[in-house]
Amino acid sequence: MTTEANIRENIARLSKSLFDRGFSAGSAGNISAAVEDGLLITPTNSCLGFLDPGRISKLDKEGRHIAGDKPSKEVFLHRAFYETRPGTGAVVHLHSTFATALSCLSDLDPNDCVPPLTPYVVMRVGKVGLIRYLRPGDEGLGQLIRDLGGAYSAVLLANHGPVVAGKDLTSAVYAAEELEETAKLLVLTRGLPTTLLTPDQVTELLTVFANY
Repeated sequence: MTTEANIRENIARLSKSLFDRGFSAGSAGNISAAVEDGLLITPTNSCLGFLDPGRISKLDKEGRHIAGDKPSKEVFLHRAFYETRPGTGAVVHLHSTFATALSCLSDLDPNDCVPPLTPYVVMRVGKVGLIRYLRPGDEGLGQLIRDLGGAYSAVLLANHGPVVAGKDLTSAVYAAEELEETAKLLVLTRGLPTTLLTPDQVTELLTVFANY
């Protein structure tokens, strides 16, 4: 069994990896993970590159702050996924460059804003919904995610960045990385003749890698 101490260490380790590779800058981004009696989340105004595992915020199952530093002001984004997607073990919110750039484009399909360009975005991320713009810290964003009814494991917040859920911390981080790399490809190939995976190819991937 993974202990809370192990999860705290993993949050700090993976957060530093994301920061060191440019997936977040300054105090941008926040990461959470479920524990038996609540939720751990990176503190408000903290830098993902320099987290102290012992100071990571802890909330109880009702969302009350019970330990560590003050939680991220965007904790409601995380709780919306835990509440609507059974089996969610972690949530990653980044301001990664290309996913954020994609979220600023005006011609995205709000129901499927990351087309199936590669097999891995299908396998690890799936369809990505677009959440209309509300200012950072507006709890209405959490309700907009709840309104999706758990249909997506990942969304783009318009003009803001990605939020990605996974069954555990590693899965959520890998999916967030895959989303960023796919967004990079989409931006780089924008305006060029591009071949997407066909519906049959997408179905095959979802069938073969259902438990991937």
